[in-house]
Amino acid sequence: MIAVVKIAGQQYKVEKDQTLYVPHIEGSAGDKVDLEVLMADADGKLSLGTDIKTKVKAEILEHVKGDKVIAYKQKRRKGFRKKKGHRTLYTQIKINSITNKKSEA
Repeated sequence: MIAVVKIAGQQYKVEKDQTLYVPHIEGSAGDKVDLEVLMADADGKLSLGTDIKTKVKAEILEHVKGDKVIAYKQKRRKGFRKKKGHRTLYTQIKINSITNKKSEA
């Protein structure tokens, strides 16, 4: 079973037992999170939009920092130099389960 989830404005294609790095999610290591599902594929049956009954549950493994990114500006012969840097925060998550609820109709 495959699902497309939305995390912090970005879309990820996920499967069960997959680990991935996503933009920072609030919580501590070991916390469980439910992810917003945009599309799901179960045995060749595609569901999207308002008829999605799929739930994706994940677990936060750890919080990490990305590589340092440097922004440097300089104007020649003026003595103007500006250097700033930052490290983006990421969260490593593991997809524990993708469940498909049967509609009761």
